[in-house]
Amino acid sequence: MSHYINFNLRNMKILKKIVKIFFAAVLTTGFYACADDDETDPVTPAAATGPTQNIAEIAIGDSRTDSLVVGLSVANLVPTFKGAGTFTVFAPNNQAFVDLLATNAAWNRISDIDVTTLTNVLYYHVLSSKVMASDLTDDTYAVTLNTQGTASKENTVIELDVTGGATLNNSANITAVDIEATNGVIHIIDEILLPQNIVEIALDDERFTSLVAALSRFGTTYTTTLSGTGPFTVFAPTNDAFQALLDSDSTWNSLNDIPTVTLQAVLEYHVVRGNVRAGSLTQNQVLSTLSNKTLAVDLSTGAQLRTENSGQGNVNIIFTDVQGTNGVIHAVDQVLLP
Repeated sequence: MSHYINFNLRNMKILKKIVKIFFAAVLTTGFYACADDDETDPVTPAAATGPTQNIAEIAIGDSRTDSLVVGLSVANLVPTFKGAGTFTVFAPNNQAFVDLLATNAAWNRISDIDVTTLTNVLYYHVLSSKVMASDLTDDTYAVTLNTQGTASKENTVIELDVTGGATLNNSANITAVDIEATNGVIHIIDEILLPQNIVEIALDDERFTSLVAALSRFGTTYTTTLSGTGPFTVFAPTNDAFQALLDSDSTWNSLNDIPTVTLQAVLEYHVVRGNVRAGSLTQNQVLSTLSNKTLAVDLSTGAQLRTENSGQGNVNIIFTDVQGTNGVIHAVDQVLLP
């Protein structure tokens, strides 16, 4: 009997050892199985971030642009800015619309502005590409969707300045930037911009202050003419170009020292009738000026002009197609001498 009991006890001890080994194996296998599962489970990527609303939806939801939304609705442009495309909108704030209405006694509300005028003004605040704040550069022009008054539906421009704060047309301040939408970007401004003629463009660009001063020597004669229907093409000398002209004669210290007849002939030599865009210039093309003299186009080594003055070499056209409502400006690096 004792032999039997000892045998059973011995068997029980063996069985316990087998059970312990079995569970250890199961636990170890389970651990590695879990580790393998963790390593092979697919990782769910993070949800993509970015804008989820289009320009119209953002404007509708932003209390700063309530009046803009009213204007877009009156002009039936809300669908445009809900749709496909890529836009940059310089969005006037509510106060900007209040200020605009105050300029006309007949305008008590936005719906009092005729739809054509309102549409033109709104399109003047829109570019056909996405331009972030970091893309804005000083003394450059951006092409808008506005074509008001232009001869062949050319798109007018706004001037961008970023020195000392970002402004448009040397007037409207950009107060908020880079509000991204699915179809572009919004920058908020504190003034409504009105499409400009070539005189207004020159007045706002500090690179042409000498040209404006020269024109002003004749009162409003030339500014009135160049503010007319046109169209006109102006080859506009920069301030540096006028300074070089003054330096060419030791008796000239300022524009007032240039004889009136001479200055008049010079100014009229810079104006061509018609809207002559840079893309339409051809080699040896002859352009008739307001003074009934001619300029010749030379494209052999870049965009240049040849004057009738044999002592003057070719003049460089340094930037082009500054389009206004009644014509276009191309800047030149010398005063053209007839």
